[in-house]
Amino acid sequence: MTKRTFSMLFTLVLLLAAFQQALGQELKLNDLEYFETQGANVLVYSNLFTGGFNDEKTAGIELIHHGVRTAQGGAVRLSNTPEQWDLVPAIPTRTVTREANAIEAVLRYEDYDFDSRVVVTAKGKGVEIAVYLDKPFPAELEGAAGFNLEFLPSQYWGKTYLMDGRLNRFPRYVVGNTVTRSNREKIKQYKGYVTSDDRGTGRFVDPLPLETGRTFLLAPEDPERRVKITSHDAEIMLFDGRMLAQNGWYVVRSLLPAGKTGKVLSWIVEPHAIEGWIREPNIGFSQVGYLPSQPKVSVIELDKKDTPLANASLYKMGADGKAAEVFSGNIEPWGDYYKYHYVKFDFTAVTTPGIYYIQYGDFTTNNFIIANTVYDKITDATSDIWIPIHMNHMFVREGYRVWHGEPFKEGYRQAPPNTDHFDLHGQGPTTDTKYEGLELIPGLNVGGFFDAGDFDIETGSNIGVVQNFVQTWEYFKPQRDQTFVSQEQRYVDLHRPDGTPDILQFIEHGAKNLVAQAEIIGHMAQTLSNSVLYNYHHLGDAASITDGLPFNPDLGPYEVAPTGLSSGMKDDMWAFTSRNPGLDLRAATMFAAVSRALKGYNDDLSERALAQSKRLLNEATELLASQPEESRGRRFGAADVGTNLQLYISTGEQQYADKFLELLWPALDRNLSYVILTALHGIPHMDASYKEKLLPYVEQYKEYVEGLEKDNPYGVPIGLGNWAGSGAIVNFGTTICFAHKYFPDIIDASHAFKTTNWLYGCHPYHNYSLVATIGAARPKEVFYGNNRADFSFIPGNVAPGILFRQPDHFENYDDWPFLWGQNEGTIGGNTSYLIFGSAFKNLIK
Repeated sequence: MTKRTFSMLFTLVLLLAAFQQALGQELKLNDLEYFETQGANVLVYSNLFTGGFNDEKTAGIELIHHGVRTAQGGAVRLSNTPEQWDLVPAIPTRTVTREANAIEAVLRYEDYDFDSRVVVTAKGKGVEIAVYLDKPFPAELEGAAGFNLEFLPSQYWGKTYLMDGRLNRFPRYVVGNTVTRSNREKIKQYKGYVTSDDRGTGRFVDPLPLETGRTFLLAPEDPERRVKITSHDAEIMLFDGRMLAQNGWYVVRSLLPAGKTGKVLSWIVEPHAIEGWIREPNIGFSQVGYLPSQPKVSVIELDKKDTPLANASLYKMGADGKAAEVFSGNIEPWGDYYKYHYVKFDFTAVTTPGIYYIQYGDFTTNNFIIANTVYDKITDATSDIWIPIHMNHMFVREGYRVWHGEPFKEGYRQAPPNTDHFDLHGQGPTTDTKYEGLELIPGLNVGGFFDAGDFDIETGSNIGVVQNFVQTWEYFKPQRDQTFVSQEQRYVDLHRPDGTPDILQFIEHGAKNLVAQAEIIGHMAQTLSNSVLYNYHHLGDAASITDGLPFNPDLGPYEVAPTGLSSGMKDDMWAFTSRNPGLDLRAATMFAAVSRALKGYNDDLSERALAQSKRLLNEATELLASQPEESRGRRFGAADVGTNLQLYISTGEQQYADKFLELLWPALDRNLSYVILTALHGIPHMDASYKEKLLPYVEQYKEYVEGLEKDNPYGVPIGLGNWAGSGAIVNFGTTICFAHKYFPDIIDASHAFKTTNWLYGCHPYHNYSLVATIGAARPKEVFYGNNRADFSFIPGNVAPGILFRQPDHFENYDDWPFLWGQNEGTIGGNTSYLIFGSAFKNLIK
């Protein structure tokens, strides 16, 4: 035996001994209907699969391991490494049986008339996961149906694992073996979509397992991530899901046996729980820092089994690098909020500029600044970098780096009727235009902004974006010029002034595409988006999504015409043009505002925008009036309010003011917090009686704001849906800024700091700034952008933030960028942040 072999065996013996000795407490079914012990939670279909978007690694059987959701997706699945848009099971029933300490769910695949039952039962320090079949699964699923559980790569790469005692290490980057199989064997995907391009081979890629065995031990050297999985009736296989998609996880899988019924599969899953483990305090504070005069309150998130301390301290760094305690204050209890307990530390009394950190018991934060200048640059990265990078139909350069070439030179084709799109759009039974299905619509490949981490133009988002730009320009007139924009050259160069305020160029760029839609299509498109799914999830240069050549049906699938001017690639983007009068109303609002902003800068575009505003308002109003009352809905209830206000501001015509006032008050009664910002924008343009009539609504809004203090420890509107709540919190902050401007005796300016505190680090789960590169010491490091595969960020990106997972878990991964609901910045959200930041900086002056 060699010295190296002996050393490895000795290490293995120690690891296995440690695993056997460190026995955690037993898992028990709690009142929230998941299995719990201190340090380990096993959720059983608390979050359900839905297909399409909402099943992206946030559903199934999940493991929250020492505070981090490290495993998910536990279910009967039909492939080794499921991608998004692979079929997911419906969960028609979920039954909790407390007497048996068990949760049972029926999983159904409608496409195959295939039902299974998964029963999860507490077994000592783990759970048994058993799969039952009342009848054998269909023969066509043999070798495909299996039970999967997926583990988060970033929490395991570089760590070791043992399969039946064989040592190995989780790969940092995907490296492994695959085979190709005939497309005839491929399981259908969600709604018939296809996520890959087989390049004409008729074959698909299928990853092979990294290891196979009966006992699988993950991370024996790491007590916080150690998990043991055992099966006595099936082989356990380990796959690397990143082989097919960069957002894949490590997949542990066992195939279901063909032709069997009853209990066909059983796993014992034992997540190690460190005895006496207490989650470290999350000391929330603003990473950007504080003004000397502002409120300064740290919200500290504690494990419910932790004992709150009596006080905390503030330390100031001296020029010699030594720190001295300058303030000590009492810890004030707030109470429980979902999984954790919250206390507050108020250090408002500290006003001397300097570099500080907080000490709470044995825990200290990174440093932050108290100074009058801390907020001066909070929007610069967003306006200088993130926004221009997302300018569509342009070549964008930053120094030596090319962010993307000019995309979509071949233009956009009419989406065929009756198309159900993977991005939640649909083309109705007709095109609602003069164009036939797949006919080129000339002139749409101009202007506009990429929606988010993908490269489509979401019309609704772009409307809101341009409106945000206009309001930022009209209220605050930012003269910042750090971007070179040439519409003639279709060229953008970052950090290069060109003599024109950037915000005007952004307004122009967005308006170019939207005016083109209105003029060429005749109304607003739903979206300009990808025609094929394998282009939609494209990562890399936007210009390489398509080949830049118009599709030629006379050519083969991958053939280029001898002239080089067309190809047989069906990759051209589509315009989805089913008419939505509510969307037209929103566009009319925006066009009215654009006409003012561009007057004297681009008079031609200004006049065209105003003409389209009036036309779309008239046509949309007639279309809505012709619809049955019950089908109109309330979705755009504030849009026509704002439309008439903007048209009145632009034209001075009394008819628009009268209509605005007619619609406003009922809209405020229906949805005060949503509509009040529009109402506040009307104050400079109405008479004194208008502000007086608005006063009771502002007082109601004050009650809403104060009620948030009792709702949660951060005093902001926290969202609990599948998209985290930064957008609502930013809009809350903007509303506070304008409400304080017009009603300073009612709405206190201090409430606006709740938004900056939340964005810059005072929130659940961790204390990182949610704005990329903004934060003196600790902004988030990974975001969901078009460069997400690089585990990087685009400066100025605002993350959706802290995502809520039922029934009580908040999270925001900073080592895994691929969950858009918590890490993807959008053009709508980031321009909302731009107007908030501008309003906030104006407020604190």
